[in-house]
Amino acid sequence: MRYTEEDCIRDTTQHIHEVRKQLSRVIVDLTERGRVHDLSKLKSPELEVFTEYTPKLRESTYGSDEYKENLAGMQVALQHHYESNSHHPEHYEDGIKGMDLLDIIEMFCDWKAATLRHADGNLNKSIEINQKRFGYSNDLAQIFKNSVKIFE
Repeated sequence: MRYTEEDCIRDTTQHIHEVRKQLSRVIVDLTERGRVHDLSKLKSPELEVFTEYTPKLRESTYGSDEYKENLAGMQVALQHHYESNSHHPEHYEDGIKGMDLLDIIEMFCDWKAATLRHADGNLNKSIEINQKRFGYSNDLAQIFKNSVKIFE
């Protein structure tokens, strides 16, 4: 049997439909993640701690000693937050390696949003700091760097 242009068009159309279906699934999941993102911060035990520390974090440079000291003071809330939110590497026993693609996308969007809360926030700098902090590969770091333009 000869494979014709009509066969090719049919097969390609089916493929296009399947890709659209899979992208729609991702869109639905990301939309839900956006709806529930960080809602745990709005209740105890996180609310009280984030109320105290958010202004301190805003005034510090991400990754600085001052920033790390603030995080140390937030441990009770952060432990609860990480347990409740899968877009943080700390949620997983094996860190960022335990995350799925949607966790990674939400995490990256979270990093971008966090840069907007700091006077000196910089997504490229966050990528560098977080590579050391979470131990991800140079390949993933490059993918993140390539993605910065999405937010410009």
